[in-house]
Formats: sequence, structure tokens, C-alpha cells
Amino acid sequence: MRNERRGSHRVACLVFDGVNSFELGTVGEVFATMHPDLEVPWWYSLALCTERPGTVRTAAGFDVHVSAGLDALRRADTVIVPSNIFEVDGDVSPAVARELRRARDRGARIASICTGAFALASAGLLDGLEATTHWRFADRLAQRFPEVRVRPRVLYVDNGRILTSAGVAAGVDLCLHMVRCDHGPEIASRLANWMVVAAHREGGQSQFFEQPVASAPADDPIANVVNYVRDNLAGDLSVDTLARVALLSPRQFERRFFDALCSSPGRWVAHERVQAGRELLAGSDLPIDLVAERIGMSVAGFRAHFKQEVGISPAAYRRQHQAA
Repeated sequence: MRNERRGSHRVACLVFDGVNSFELGTVGEVFATMHPDLEVPWWYSLALCTERPGTVRTAAGFDVHVSAGLDALRRADTVIVPSNIFEVDGDVSPAVARELRRARDRGARIASICTGAFALASAGLLDGLEATTHWRFADRLAQRFPEVRVRPRVLYVDNGRILTSAGVAAGVDLCLHMVRCDHGPEIASRLANWMVVAAHREGGQSQFFEQPVASAPADDPIANVVNYVRDNLAGDLSVDTLARVALLSPRQFERRFFDALCSSPGRWVAHERVQAGRELLAGSDLPIDLVAERIGMSVAGFRAHFKQEVGISPAAYRRQHQAA
């Protein structure tokens, strides 16, 4: 990997006794492992930290030595809290809660995996926000922290600087989402291919990237644009057109759009068109050229974007899903 500025984005993974080893491995794979085919100007540096440095016992029964204390949270650009087997009914210590709030207040991105959401809620970071956790513990999260709006059916929730994910494997989705926000969909897709996982997953716990816009007031300009795009996929969806829909200048629109969706308008529109194309491929017998026409793409552009985002060709996707 060409990586002249490796470590320019500092990630701190806060662990406790009983930490889930799969989630710990996911964080390490995404944010610490050198992937040779990713050509990016910078990558991440990862530090494990805990309240009392020393030996931490994983839920799998083996030990991990953690040398960094809570001071690592003060230097981190991103803080990740995996699950542990004890945090569902307990609260984090006052020291941990204080450092998590300090990290939030200075603008760090803070994410939880699975029941790590209980640690964030205990520290008050999820008050008034939508959040998710493992489906088995969603009711308990809602009961313990009624000020948190729990969404049990989703893979992850992105509130901007505070993110939560569902159980175990959804941590992969969340980590790839953060890479997508930082480096764009192409790098995230290439990383997913390297890990042999889906760049996006669909299903009952559908990804929740759009929720901040969906829950916005009816007169929110970005919410209006989202609705317009989904109703006019075959039409002109250039930045100038969407800026007029939002009643903003193109520069203001692009800035507001990125703040809301962590993506450029062009990338997000392409993603929406591909998602619509997936539905048509799986649910109809339309030829691929007509699918592309219905979603406002050329055939070549549809195939290229589809392969980049989904990892297989439109034809292969149709065979898999119609056979299922």
C-alpha cells in the first residue's frame, strides 16, 4: 500500500473484560491491517485501550494485553466500543463515561458494535438519538434508557458523529461504512472484496444510512432532495438540478448534502440508482438495458457502478436472486 501518511487518523478501540473477539478482530482488520491494493493518501492507526491497562480477558477465553489507558481516548479521531458480556446490565465507570463525553464534545466520531451501545447509553451519548444494538437486547436497551430511540431492525445507525450497529457481523458493515465516509465507496468496496464480505447488505435489518434525512422535518431541503431523487431516478439528477430542488446554491447544496449523508450527491445518486436496479433485476424480467434506462443510467455505466458496489455483474446478481 502506498501510504505516506499512515496513522494520520487515530482510532481508539475501548475494550473491557469479556470483549467480543470477533468484533475486536474486525476493528483490527479494517483499521490496522495493511491492505496492499488500496491506494490512498492516508490510512488509520489503531490503539487498544482500557480503563486499567494490563490483561483483558476476551469472551472467547483468551487474554489480550492492552497497554494504553483512557488517555488514548483524548487523542483519538474515532472511538470504537465493541461489545462485552457484562455491559448489558451494568454501567460504565464514571471515569469511562467522562472520557467518552469529552471525546464527543471535542468532535471525535464515536461508534459502538453490538451491545457496545449500552456503554454509550450509560455515558449519556445516545440521549435523544436513534440507535441500534443486537436484536436480542434491543428491548433491554429501550427499557434501561428510555431517552434512546431504539431501532432493532437495522444493521447500523449513523447520527453523524455517533454511530451504533447491530450484533457482531453488523460491526463489519459499520466499519466499512466509516471507511466509505472517509475514503469513498470505491475504496470501501475494494476493502470489502479483500475481506471477502459484501460491501452493502440488504435484508430485514436494512442499512440505516439515510435515516437522519428520512426523519428530518418535511421542509428540510436535503430531505426534499432525497424524496425527489427517489421519485425521478430516470431524470436529470445533476448537482445544479438538485440544488434548485433544495433552493440552495450548488456550493451550499453540496456542503449541506455531504454533512447529512456523508457522501457527495453524485455518489449517493449512483448508489440509489444501483439499489433500484437491484430490485428490478430480482423482481422482474426486464432486459438489463431497459433496467438501466429505467434508473437513468447507460448500460455501461450501470454495469460498472453495479460491479463496483455489489461486487458481481447485474446478470450474475439476477441469476442468484431469481434462483433463490
